[in-house]
Amino acid sequence: MSHDWQPLLLTFKLAAVTTLILCLIGIPFAWWLAQTRMRFKPVLETLVSMPLVLPPSVLGFYLLLAFSPTHWFGDWIAHVAGLKLVFSFSGLVLASVIFSFPFLVHPVQSGFQNLSPGLSEAAYTLGKNRWQTFLHVLLPNIKPQLLAGVVLAFAHTIGEFGVVLMIGGNMPGQTRVASIAIYDEVEAMNYDAANFYALVLFGVCFTILLAVYLLNKRLVMRVGST
Repeated sequence: MSHDWQPLLLTFKLAAVTTLILCLIGIPFAWWLAQTRMRFKPVLETLVSMPLVLPPSVLGFYLLLAFSPTHWFGDWIAHVAGLKLVFSFSGLVLASVIFSFPFLVHPVQSGFQNLSPGLSEAAYTLGKNRWQTFLHVLLPNIKPQLLAGVVLAFAHTIGEFGVVLMIGGNMPGQTRVASIAIYDEVEAMNYDAANFYALVLFGVCFTILLAVYLLNKRLVMRVGST
């Protein structure tokens, strides 16, 4: 029996693009969040954490309203960037970035907060600026947390269902990711196809997480021996 690989390829493409964007914006944000003492920090941390506790259908519903061309944000994006966010891959990426944001930010923020302030102070004393200190001093010292955040964001995006269904619908080749395909095949009582998609996702997620745990264990042992 031949299987349609398109939903799986689209899923991994979505997860890769989402994780890349999250790294570009989430890591600097986590650094800033770890350092800031601003009054409204608890409010920001609460907003960042909301996707962890909100039902995906709730978040998906409000994102669907916001992305709609009838809403000012969706209309603005359509006119300024020429992007259609509802029922499109671009919309899936933006929704996935929002939905997976805390999975990257929280581990990285924790890593930055556990670093000794002396690291930054020593780097500044040696003439490094804030950007050089961030890249060459701080990031290398939070490798386990950084790796955990990246992998959690990637794996979480792979497993999305409610949000991608609300925003993307079920358009083959554009928004029909593997989780949607599994749901469709189960509804059609095509359990062999559903099992194929589910088994591939299970195998990929298990392999990635196992590799992260093994690598983190090696990093911890290396740090402990130095």
